[in-house]
Amino acid sequence: MASPEEVTERRMRVGQLTLNVAEVGSGAPVVLLHGFPDSWHLWRHQLDALARSGYRAIAPDLRGFGDSDKPEPVDQYALPLLVGDVTALLDALELERVDIVGHDWGSALAWALATLVPDRVKKLVAVSVGHPEAFAGAGLTQKQLSWYMLWFQFPGVAEAALAENEWAFFRQWAWGGAKPGDDVDADRQVADLSRPGALTAGLNWYRANISPAIFHHDRTPFELPPVSCPTMGVWSSGDMALTEEQMTGSQRFVEGSWRYERIENVDHWVPVHGAEQLSNLLVDFLGE
Repeated sequence: MASPEEVTERRMRVGQLTLNVAEVGSGAPVVLLHGFPDSWHLWRHQLDALARSGYRAIAPDLRGFGDSDKPEPVDQYALPLLVGDVTALLDALELERVDIVGHDWGSALAWALATLVPDRVKKLVAVSVGHPEAFAGAGLTQKQLSWYMLWFQFPGVAEAALAENEWAFFRQWAWGGAKPGDDVDADRQVADLSRPGALTAGLNWYRANISPAIFHHDRTPFELPPVSCPTMGVWSSGDMALTEEQMTGSQRFVEGSWRYERIENVDHWVPVHGAEQLSNLLVDFLGE
């Protein structure tokens, strides 16, 4: 894995915000987008693998997470603004087109980038979360697994319950009951979320972009153009929040080439618990 001195971090002014951005390597650029509740550290294994394979790997802390700015208003986390953050980051780095890799909310953002600004995306890799239309139409089982999205809509309620008893509920739901000291990434997330305003900022991604109507309808309230770039979807069989159907069904919304990979016996946190498998898939797919 890349040593801390090999990965450089810098704070960059991106539009109206300052984002913390990690980077390593040189060559063709790959931008990696994390999800909830995370930071660039989720990608440390992939940063190393990509850099060693001749890529320039770039992983920002997205708005509301890690060491990036955390605006207070909920509407500051609407998807168009998140897309704007990434495109503004590419402009600041003077990068015209890049490969995009996303996990969790970062995957949803990656799908949006590939559909709304296709001229900026060479290849797309969506880890865990499928196309928004496939997610919405994945049936009752997916809606049941997504129960927490409704709960997260209530300001103050979710914040109190998640942090109660030293984050016991969060650890049980997201990390299979991992206790302090059991998993470095669970502990890292808890430490990040414990900072003032951090948990609410992360939950605002859900509050700004998820409507309760998604639990009634089988379509999104908006239509996205099809994805034209080569796309790979990656899903893990132990995911506690996402069905395989919402990933495999994404193929219907991709006009470019489609590749699907299933990783066995790994939970939701594929970049760290399925690190070697995912890194090998990335190097192979991006090199095609």
